[in-house]
Amino acid sequence: MTRLISVIGSPGVGKSTLSRALVERYATDGFVVDHFAEEQILTRPAFADVAAEFDGGAGSVRPETLVEATRGYLRQAERDGVDLLITDALLPFIPSLWAWGHDEDEITEIVLELARAAQPTEVIIIVLIDDPLTTLLRAAERESPEWLAWYIGKLHAAPGTTHVVDLETAAEHLRQEVELTRRVLRRSGWPVIELDAADRSPADLASIAHARLAET
Repeated sequence: MTRLISVIGSPGVGKSTLSRALVERYATDGFVVDHFAEEQILTRPAFADVAAEFDGGAGSVRPETLVEATRGYLRQAERDGVDLLITDALLPFIPSLWAWGHDEDEITEIVLELARAAQPTEVIIIVLIDDPLTTLLRAAERESPEWLAWYIGKLHAAPGTTHVVDLETAAEHLRQEVELTRRVLRRSGWPVIELDAADRSPADLASIAHARLAET
């Protein structure tokens, strides 16, 4: 059975670094691994309809399109004999759904539909936790001086996150997003591994994640 490990968390928390480390570990162990990086959401063939809707002017994607794209991606991986899918900020799309204006009840129903569509793929969610104020500043340092203004502007322009207007409101929004994610995932039926990423080196975090996954 194919297994999907989705690494999620705030910008700058280390999702991409952990995803790459897990890909390397499992590939070394002989698994057939597919790494779905965050920036590939609009270029993967299975998500062509997602890209078309998003780029079509609406700036959002219908939930049913996300569900069908996810279903297609997982079924293709099974046909291709992929053992393990490691994704960076793919499932369960909660940040995007909230920004697009869906409320908690709607997001929960969408995630439950995603869980049904994913079967029989085994889905495990890794949530990386750190103070969003710290992670946003880290992301800005990594990306560019203009990145933080772009990120705040992107959230402010979305119908569900117009309250984000500066660094402090962005950090508070991400704190609330963590709590929303916890509540929704408790109803999803998917195993969830929360990892404290604060003051941990990428190597230590990868070792801890690998060990926790072995127990799941």
